[in-house]
Amino acid sequence: MDRDELRQLLEGVQRGDVELDAAVKRLAHFPFVDTEHARVDTQRSLRIGIPEVVYGPGKTAAQIVDVATALREAGQNVLVTRIEAETAAQVQAELGSGEYDEVGRLLWYGPVEVPIVGKGTVAVVTAGTSDLPVAAEAAAVARCFGNKVDTLSDVGVAGIHRLLASTEVLANARVVICVAGMEGALPSVVGGLVDKPVIAVPTSVGYGAALGGIAALLGMLTSCSSNVTVVNIDNGFGAAYVATLINRL
Repeated sequence: MDRDELRQLLEGVQRGDVELDAAVKRLAHFPFVDTEHARVDTQRSLRIGIPEVVYGPGKTAAQIVDVATALREAGQNVLVTRIEAETAAQVQAELGSGEYDEVGRLLWYGPVEVPIVGKGTVAVVTAGTSDLPVAAEAAAVARCFGNKVDTLSDVGVAGIHRLLASTEVLANARVVICVAGMEGALPSVVGGLVDKPVIAVPTSVGYGAALGGIAALLGMLTSCSSNVTVVNIDNGFGAAYVATLINRL
């Protein structure tokens, strides 16, 4: 149940269209539902505007099915992140096909075309092809959360002319998610070109001294572009989440 559904329910009770006992029954599972494997936060959509999302790693297919079923019974869309193809297939065998994104490793049970609720466009800008899995996660999550998304790929600083040739994507965006590994320089460049928030996502791409993304993380944290903020290494999901909240303001 989200805010609009709760408002409609209470208005129905007020008008007399919904019996009080029926309303109480619908609200009985607030603020969470206990399942065999989890305590599912079915009220998160009401509090924050975005339903609980299932983090796939470390969970068995049975555990994911358990949580997803609780969310679906609460009338919510289901998004599972970082789920590998084999586990996704097992979940789909139980819950139906859904929509699996092999690059972004996302499993989605919801409308094919999510209604747009964001006020503008979220641009996802990728430094290199090796960063695409994280960028794909960010772009797909942003779409699932009701944003219009534009993407710009393989425009890293080693060939900066590729970025400068497509600055209209940056100009038309309300929020920019910038995904880069190696030394993580791209968000600083993008930040210097735009008058909007830039959410930098360091990736674990790079040779030894990149230290699994720590070099990119530190470079982004010390950016001289003041409109750049940073999420955790490889956290495309977190970037899309924050971009969604900004895009709804």
